Amino acid sequence: MMAVHESGHVLAALVGGGRVRRVVLPIANFSRTDVDPNPSPRLEVWGGPVWGSVIPLQGWVLVRGKLRKPVDIAVGFFTGLCLVADGAYLGMGWTMSAGDAAELIKLGTPIWLLITFGLTAIVLGLYV
Repeated sequence: MMAVHESGHVLAALVGGGRVRRVVLPIANFSRTDVDPNPSPRLEVWGGPVWGSVIPLQGWVLVRGKLRKPVDIAVGFFTGLCLVADGAYLGMGWTMSAGDAAELIKLGTPIWLLITFGLTAIVLGLYV
């Protein structure tokens, strides 16, 4: 899940003209993507939760009902996990002083938008 989320940061950073210096995927801590220079920080920060939700959702839509039942269920579970995790991360993360939500607030994103994204992703994830 964290690898998909961080791949969203990487993709958005590259599209925004940034240079990815390092991606950190620790087992027992928060992952992160270091970008320097980062001419489009808002695009890069939104890229993690947005693409971290959209990529698995697109994969699930493409394979749903086309694979053996256990694999189909596993893909759906992973998609739901990504959506719920990214939704909770932004939807409730604004209460923390670290992470993508805190960074987005510093960049001028309104809290209502974080909550709206979070609720939408969580509900969709639970549906999947």
